[in-house]
Amino acid sequence: MHLGYSEDQEELRRFVRQFLEEKSPESAVRDLMETERGYDEAVWRQMAAQMGLQGIAIEERHGGGGFTFRELVLVLEEMGRSLLCAPYFSTVVLAVGALSRSGDEAACEELLPAIAAGDCIATLAVEEDDEAHGTVALADGTGWRLRGEKSYVLDGHVADIVLVAARSPKGLGLFRCGGDAEGLQRELLPTLDLTRKQARLTFDGTPADAVGTLGEGGAVLDRVLQLAAVALAAEQVGGAQQCLDMAVGYAKERMQFGRPIGSFQAIKHRCADLLLDTETARSAAYYAGWCAATGDDDLPVAAAMAKAHCSDAYFRAAAENIQIHGGIGFTWEHPAHLYFKRAKSSQLMFGDPAHHRERLANLVGL
Repeated sequence: MHLGYSEDQEELRRFVRQFLEEKSPESAVRDLMETERGYDEAVWRQMAAQMGLQGIAIEERHGGGGFTFRELVLVLEEMGRSLLCAPYFSTVVLAVGALSRSGDEAACEELLPAIAAGDCIATLAVEEDDEAHGTVALADGTGWRLRGEKSYVLDGHVADIVLVAARSPKGLGLFRCGGDAEGLQRELLPTLDLTRKQARLTFDGTPADAVGTLGEGGAVLDRVLQLAAVALAAEQVGGAQQCLDMAVGYAKERMQFGRPIGSFQAIKHRCADLLLDTETARSAAYYAGWCAATGDDDLPVAAAMAKAHCSDAYFRAAAENIQIHGGIGFTWEHPAHLYFKRAKSSQLMFGDPAHHRERLANLVGL
């Protein structure tokens, strides 16, 4: 096992960071988070045409780059650092993950090349508010019709394709429908983190096609959500590192009593704790990424561990960053609050740390 990245992989990181520094500066993030769509279509297409980022984890036979989950972890770490406003996580992590593991070759041949080319935005709808509004799939003689609601669907308001987890007479399955399908209503939800859009989808007899084998949706979703936890952990590492860099940079330049505040022991201790949190989080995320890339049996354990630890590390880093900045850290004009809100939102997404620690305890038999 080698958790470090090669020279070629680090070169990929440098290219991605350079691209994001140019296309996703703080000014662009602030502009996009105020829009309804929440992303720049021109940048989305450049990500595909110039960088090949949408296809990085898609096999070459389906028009992708054929890289592993380890490279995807690297890319997501950089996106978390820059707070990229784009439907990347929903499309590349959730939708591509579900399609690739569905066993439906026809659906993969149809959708994955379009995703890799940047021509298709997709998402995965799983979460439900309550069982009364749970999504069901009913056969109509020629296909399937969906009824019910899904909440907190990442980029559900702009997705061209929606993959839906729904209960059918044959068990839990995956179904696909178009974003403009008949009977589908999409409502943008108010959320704490404005840089990542979420929507409520209501299905009222919406026509859909089954993806994969009905009754096997539970196993597919379980693996996809494990991978999503790893991917989100990688994002959290990037955000935590940026908070650490911001805090240390400010501690070096802010003068108090004729000396930088970073020379005071209390600030030194806080920065040292942030460094420890960030580095241990990086180790957890990289190990989970290695498990995902190699198909290691330890993936469920590694994913739960990474999501729990990286969630806490990012939230502490974002909160301490505000404290070290003092009064200016609480202002709207300063970017610290953007990372704090992303850290809190990400902490709860796909299960909070307590949920993943309970899952981890069950997996190891505690």
